[in-house]
Amino acid sequence: MSSPESPPSRRTVLQAGLLGLSAPLLSSCAGMTGNFSSGEDAIRFWNLFSGGDGVLLERILAEIADEAPARSTVLEWGQPYYTKFAMASAGGRGPDLAILHLSRIPGYAPGGLVEPFDLDLLAEFGVSADDFDASIWERGSVDGEQLAIPMDTHPFVAFYRRDLLDAVGMLDADGVLREFDGAEDFLSSLDELGARSGMLPLSFGHINHDSQAWRIFWSLLRQQGTRFEFVDGRADIDADGVHRVMAFLGELFNGERALPNEQSAASEASFINERSAMHFNGEWELTTFRDVVPELGVSPFPTVLGEPAGATDSHAFVLPAQLVVDEEARRHAHQFVAAFLKASITWAEAGHIPAYAPVRQSPEYEQMEPQRDYVSAAETGALDPEAWFTGSGSEFQREAGFAVQDAIRGRDPEQATADLIAYCEQKAAGPDPTEGGVR
Repeated sequence: MSSPESPPSRRTVLQAGLLGLSAPLLSSCAGMTGNFSSGEDAIRFWNLFSGGDGVLLERILAEIADEAPARSTVLEWGQPYYTKFAMASAGGRGPDLAILHLSRIPGYAPGGLVEPFDLDLLAEFGVSADDFDASIWERGSVDGEQLAIPMDTHPFVAFYRRDLLDAVGMLDADGVLREFDGAEDFLSSLDELGARSGMLPLSFGHINHDSQAWRIFWSLLRQQGTRFEFVDGRADIDADGVHRVMAFLGELFNGERALPNEQSAASEASFINERSAMHFNGEWELTTFRDVVPELGVSPFPTVLGEPAGATDSHAFVLPAQLVVDEEARRHAHQFVAAFLKASITWAEAGHIPAYAPVRQSPEYEQMEPQRDYVSAAETGALDPEAWFTGSGSEFQREAGFAVQDAIRGRDPEQATADLIAYCEQKAAGPDPTEGGVR
């Protein structure tokens, strides 16, 4: 193990370069934060929660401060956050605890940027693997070590005006989206919705957005069970399945069912201002719509191409790599994770689905409306395909989304399919910075 003054290894520099960093930047961040001191009673906690999420985070931190105090540092969402995280961890100077999306584990765990949790210590504070759905827990496990503890699930969902959709038979008896008999049933229902409501049936913004086009594509692709994997330096993709999704997107965004060139803010304004009856977005926009859209309903992303599925991800707690581990700080980090999970009913107010089952299954959560109406999205959620370059906030989602945007705008679905697969093949064939270690 290198000393704090040692320069980054060749592997570290390679990894930093492929994460969009540079060796000088990596070196310059070495003194960015200090280690936990036994004289302090608060761990250093990095996260990317601003806005409404940030407000709720501060509430939870206040609720658990006596039991598990923490000093929160909020960094810019997306690539800036992951860049700083990689820089600090590669130099062994990460915070005591941080947030990482589960979809980013394949890029950060194998290279040694995060360290395993002590499950016995976590159990001492009342949290175990049995408190989580197996599927989400296992995504945080690498080579038998638990490198991430899931905090929530945040799915891509459908928002809608209950009264308008109920009038055309798009809801079941519980007021959530009914099951559709394939793509034609869904499209014809949208046509009737537009005719009866006088509104645009669906609003969805993807222009100048890094992830939205990918999210709708991935939701539809997983409903078909289409093969889409990265294995041994190659992309193993069923082109026919991709083509079916691209063709469907062209039909959906035909200008009458949904506009093909909407930006995110415009699409949200359309839904709020009664110009559209339905809206696709992440559940995190619940706070945007809850108090301004009458008869608001929320359901898992509609099943139109096969089995239920929708793009999703999970915020998770991770232990960034450190040159010298302070055991007292590490213990406090485990205690903080347990305390936060037990208090995550507050986090659910933002719309996020708690990963911790005792909270998600509690009477208090089951009374939260409309959160209870889309809780099943956690069971059918589809994280990105596993690769070091995929996941929330990644360049991959933006670049892969360009081909999807072409299909949404009415471009030949065959060309959009070819472009997406070509990009995926190029990414898969590139050097993998996670092979080996960072030191």
